[in-house]
Amino acid sequence: MEIITAQKMRDIDRFSIENIGIPSMVLMENAALKVLKNIDINVVNSFTIICGNGNNGGDGLALARHLIVLKKQVDIFIIGSEYTLSKDCENNYKILCNMNVKVLFIKTVEDIEFIRKSMERKDIVIDAIFGTGLSRDIKGIHKEVIFSINKINSYIISIDIPSGLNSDTGEILGCCVKANKTISFQFYKKGFLNYESFKYIGELIVENIGIPQSVTKNFFINDYLVEKNSVKSIIPIRTNYLHKGNFGRTSIVAGSVGFTGAAYIATQAAVRSGAGLVTLCCPEKIQDILSNKLVEAMTLSFKDKEKLNDILKKSDSIAVGPGMGNNEGTLKILSNIIRYTNSPIVIDADAINVLKDNLEMLKEKNNKIVLTPHVGEMSKITGISIDTINKNRIDIARQFAKEYDIIVLLKGYNTIITDGITTMVNTTGNSAMASGGMGDCLTGIIAALMSQGLDAFEAAYVGAYIHGYSGDKLSKNKFCVNATDILEEIPFTLKELQGITS
Repeated sequence: MEIITAQKMRDIDRFSIENIGIPSMVLMENAALKVLKNIDINVVNSFTIICGNGNNGGDGLALARHLIVLKKQVDIFIIGSEYTLSKDCENNYKILCNMNVKVLFIKTVEDIEFIRKSMERKDIVIDAIFGTGLSRDIKGIHKEVIFSINKINSYIISIDIPSGLNSDTGEILGCCVKANKTISFQFYKKGFLNYESFKYIGELIVENIGIPQSVTKNFFINDYLVEKNSVKSIIPIRTNYLHKGNFGRTSIVAGSVGFTGAAYIATQAAVRSGAGLVTLCCPEKIQDILSNKLVEAMTLSFKDKEKLNDILKKSDSIAVGPGMGNNEGTLKILSNIIRYTNSPIVIDADAINVLKDNLEMLKEKNNKIVLTPHVGEMSKITGISIDTINKNRIDIARQFAKEYDIIVLLKGYNTIITDGITTMVNTTGNSAMASGGMGDCLTGIIAALMSQGLDAFEAAYVGAYIHGYSGDKLSKNKFCVNATDILEEIPFTLKELQGITS
């Protein structure tokens, strides 16, 4: 699914109407029907619909008509005057008038009392005040109406976007409706990626309103959500005649005294994700401990430099960093891997931390690099504040990836994966997974997928999806989900995703 800005949405709407010939009223009607589809009309009988004077308000008026036809109790309000309605909003208003349906215009602060009384009596409040075109702070009577909506205990549904949310940034424009559910149309809005936006969006559903795919192809869109079907098409298929050599050699360079867990989790994640042969390269002091735990992987000490170099050069993928420590030794190992191996590399944890003041090293690579920072690590190596990164995650990750010709996987709520040109956003995963070892687990998954033939970019976004999807399944029955839980679930998730047909 494409992720778009408000301007691009306007351009696509205009092209659909002017070039394809789809009447704007048809798109509005489709939008209303898709909102109706997401309301349990067998249970809910009464509605307060609050509209603005633009096309978002027109969506609300069209929805009101369908609810009235279904014999539901509907109170309809429009903020402003009948003389300021957009063309399609006015058309839907006239249809309601022809049906002898009462529509009340809210012109003064005192009029808001009518809305308050209606909301107190109705089951659901529909927010159709502002859409994706809003770019200014909300003031005056609109602000007072939104305050009143947020004070009520009714269930709130926002049409396309909660009124007051900036469609591009996710920032609040003065005030914003706090919806229980948002029914958005056709595309995922860029502003939904903001960490703070989920407080206002509630449950998000994106519905197709009939804009042809051929229209989208006329516009330069390179930001997408990772979706199940795209993941399914990429997961390697295992035919009967294949053997372990066909699924690649993965080397995990990880661990130090006191941090054996990180090395274990990353290595076991690679094993459980289907890599044919997995070798953990670690300090000699912890090799025996990890050899006893990792019965399906080989181990090799850093001390045996000749074998270490040989293993790394023969690897189909390398992961480096988990539990290694932020020190000169880690920097030296990372430098050697980047300069002297030809395999795609996943750089995580302490291998990211040592890049501070050493970023030019990334330009000396012989193959693709996947860098997997969380926001704190990204801030450390770039010098950009965490707050600034959180507000501009796609743009900052994309610029960094482009500058160093690498793939950046910026972890967090709605993980960003970008090669500097195309950006994928992964929406799987949840806060039940917020515990130590999760990043190590993801690193092992990505490395295993690369060794099985996925290119680095595919491995990064498919790995993020598998990781989060496993956590989503487990969290349905668990208060918290640990990395070892994910390790057990990975092969089942892979098999399940391969079998998805829709």
